[in-house]
Parts: sequence; structure tokens; C-alpha cells
Amino acid sequence: MALSRQHELHKRRFSRNLGLGLVLGVLVVLFFGLTLVKVTNGNAELPPAGEVR
Repeated sequence: MALSRQHELHKRRFSRNLGLGLVLGVLVVLFFGLTLVKVTNGNAELPPAGEVR
């Protein structure tokens, strides 16, 4: 007996997982883009060793 039919619960869970994966992927791309822009603009400099903010 083959277990080929998927239950409705599996379909809903897959769509939720896919949506969550897409949201996380967009966040990773956004953070990477912001980091890349910050580094290429030259704003990523460390303050001098004796300076306290």
C-alpha cells in the first residue's frame, strides 16, 4: 500500500514554511544590502583607540 496522498495539514504546513522561508530570505538580502552599502560608502571606520563615545 503506497502512502502517496498528502494530508491537508501537510499542505498547509508547507505553505507556511514556504512563506516563512521567503520572509527570512528577504531579511537576509536586506541586511546584506545595507551592510554592503555601509562598507562601500566608507562609513565603517573604527574610532581612534583613545576616543570614547
